[in-house]
Amino acid sequence: MASKDAQNQRSRGQPGFLPGASDPDHGLHILPSNPGDQVWQRGPPPPRNLPPGLEYLSQLDLIIIHQQVELLGMILGTETANKYEIKNSLGQRIYFAVEESICFNRTFCSTLRSCILKITDNSGQEVITVNRPLRCNSCWCPCYLQELEIQAPPGSIVGYVAQKWDPFLPKFTIQNANKEDILKIVGPCATCGCFGDVDFEVKTINEKLTIGKISKYWSGFVNDVFTNADNFGIHVPADLDVTVKAAMIGACFLFDFMFFEHSLAGL
Repeated sequence: MASKDAQNQRSRGQPGFLPGASDPDHGLHILPSNPGDQVWQRGPPPPRNLPPGLEYLSQLDLIIIHQQVELLGMILGTETANKYEIKNSLGQRIYFAVEESICFNRTFCSTLRSCILKITDNSGQEVITVNRPLRCNSCWCPCYLQELEIQAPPGSIVGYVAQKWDPFLPKFTIQNANKEDILKIVGPCATCGCFGDVDFEVKTINEKLTIGKISKYWSGFVNDVFTNADNFGIHVPADLDVTVKAAMIGACFLFDFMFFEHSLAGL
């Protein structure tokens, strides 16, 4: 059964290149072969008129985000800068994200801290910058809620993730560069994730249609791609705009800070 699922996953049509590939035409294509073997051949050219470095996102309907945990920080109980691997459905790393913040903010502002997350491709080229200012996170303070700024490439704003006030549910909007609402994200009333995944549904503005979800996977069900840390999956239509996908990656980081920063023990 496991091998059949793996074959079905590969047959869905994987992207033809990995970001940061050494080929100047980004033309590395992976074809399934014998177990343990990979056949590389030149794939189709990337779509045009996309932010540089985001071409690969145009072909993905599942983005996996795996947080790397610093063992020293866990042992000493100190806050360390977050690091994330961003992978495709085959577990291949496509981007790497590193938090930039000062120790004072991590120690005294904790999960509310301001920071910058820099996302690089496999060649080390920065393709996305996520700016998070110091903001409130309480239903009793609706005037200064959480917000992220998404830049792709760095220096060019393509969208925002903004928390919306709601007394019962965590709600957010994905906005374009002009701060116009594009999509809504609605989370569950309880985000503890005991013995199951936590799903944040991606909906249209009127909340009548669900087009995807951001899932925080329960560590009890992880496979060999994962380790015992926070792991997320972004499920979206493959033809969704790449800048919106980039914003949803930023939203995933925000959810990790807000709801799961201190829950690395499998919740």
